[in-house]
Amino acid sequence: MGFFIFLALFFAMEIFVFRLLKTVFYGHGENHDSPVLERYMKRIWFGVVYWGITAAFFINWGIQFYGIIHYSEVPFWIYINAFFFLLYIAKFASLLLGLLTELLLFGDRAINFFFSGKSYFSPSRKRFLKISAAAFGLLPFTTLLYGMVRNPYRYKVYESNVVLDDLLPGLENLKIVQISDIHAGSWVFQDPVGRAVDMINELEPDLVLFTGDLVNNLASEMQPFIPVFKKIKSRYGVYSVLGNHDYGDYFRWEREEDKRANFQQLLDTHKAMGWKLLRNQSELVEIDEDQLAVIGVENYSALPQFPRYGDLDKAMAEVPESAFKILLTHDPTHWDAEIVNQNPDIGITFSGHTHGFQFGFEIPGVGRWSPGSMIYDQWAGLYKKGNQYLYVNRGLGYLGYPGRVGILPEISLLTLRRKTLL
Repeated sequence: MGFFIFLALFFAMEIFVFRLLKTVFYGHGENHDSPVLERYMKRIWFGVVYWGITAAFFINWGIQFYGIIHYSEVPFWIYINAFFFLLYIAKFASLLLGLLTELLLFGDRAINFFFSGKSYFSPSRKRFLKISAAAFGLLPFTTLLYGMVRNPYRYKVYESNVVLDDLLPGLENLKIVQISDIHAGSWVFQDPVGRAVDMINELEPDLVLFTGDLVNNLASEMQPFIPVFKKIKSRYGVYSVLGNHDYGDYFRWEREEDKRANFQQLLDTHKAMGWKLLRNQSELVEIDEDQLAVIGVENYSALPQFPRYGDLDKAMAEVPESAFKILLTHDPTHWDAEIVNQNPDIGITFSGHTHGFQFGFEIPGVGRWSPGSMIYDQWAGLYKKGNQYLYVNRGLGYLGYPGRVGILPEISLLTLRRKTLL
């Protein structure tokens, strides 16, 4: 029932926007000196193009919904999906202003009928209002198009100093670089990704962390990028965990054996890049006679729509109390659910997952906002509760919409400091 209601609302929007655009292009401003047949054919072609694009949208949706083609298997398909995404965002924006315009004109007609007998809007003003409503859709369209063209590979280094009361002396000035959410299946171009690795190496990190979502669905997505990410250099190695997209749960597998084989290939990919994958495990790193415990859990989310494979107790079972502890967990909701207060000895938690929603603004001294802030209490950057920190990486790649507006792809650099030395 819900689907049919959605379908009815969808076509109501389509008809409204179609009539709005038809009025704009073929309303009072139409050249009536041109032959009748020519004007008639223009209207016919306008309808064919408009409803043809609508039909193409349903065809595109159908071949993906029924598994005929999956965007993970055809990388450029993400741009076809993006075209329809931008188009319908524009239509929805025009719909909103168009409805407001119709409400305004209806009020004018009501006042005209009951009171003044005179319209406050001349035909030219009415046409201007409708043109404005139609053109309003260009604002989100061009904004999102800019984000696609300019920002998907425009990597930014976000630097933070993390001041800790209980930091071991040997870990003073330790430089940790974090990347997250590569989503290799969304990348169409390989060369720009190499710049991200160069930027990481220029930071000369002591430790590099990857916090999940290597791919969208298929392990094969990462194959062209293995030689690229294999070049990451770090004094104490690269540690990684899995994200919700890494398990292949969002792909329609013909056989369970294929899903298991894909997952094994993904595990082998981490190994091929020289990354130490932590699956509810920990690793001790000896640094100047002190110990850093790098703890990694599988995906764990406090939100019901995402899987809970993580086992923090298992991951910490062999961690000595004397070690300084950092945790890699893909989903930032895990921090409030199991880490803050319950595990106060975990100094820093590293997460990703949100991408900063790939849309928003961050203006120093003014504020910041993203749609992610309405879902996640911690959606990007550094957070602190008591003497525990959480860093949420904005993601290196992208998913769905192949771009970013206001929230750039991130390479995080965290430098550890002892409070007693400041």
